[in-house]
Amino acid sequence: MRAVVQRVLSASVTVEGEVVGEIGEGLCVLVGAGQDDGRADDQGDVAYVADKLVNLRIFADDDGKMNRSVLDVGGGVLLVSQFTLYGDARKGRRPAFVGALEPVEAERLYQAVVAQVKAAGVVKVATGVFRADMKVALVNDGPVTILLDSRKRF
Repeated sequence: MRAVVQRVLSASVTVEGEVVGEIGEGLCVLVGAGQDDGRADDQGDVAYVADKLVNLRIFADDDGKMNRSVLDVGGGVLLVSQFTLYGDARKGRRPAFVGALEPVEAERLYQAVVAQVKAAGVVKVATGVFRADMKVALVNDGPVTILLDSRKRF
């Protein structure tokens, strides 16, 4: 699984003109599942991503150092599914998405990440709508943006 993690002051997702998920301070996370994640050991990928999200120390402590997690600051997490994280644009001008997991399995893994983030005790967990045309708005704080890959390819 892959995730783009952004520390935000606020973030929201709108579908067909209606806000379906929003948070204040916390993390806006784009989450995608790849072909390798659809195997029997996929819970390892889910656990890796969920654990990193709730425990990444990217919020400032009293000395201004990034030393606190979203749990430590009582922040929210907005999780948005995004298969395009597996887009391959190395050839030509149009990305290929053959590395993305098929939608039924991808949604199952995405929902598993959502469930584990909630179970970890995050104050507010919000989501987009899987496979919908979403508009994501956010105020990136810092900016701080971290890339995660459960297969540790980067």
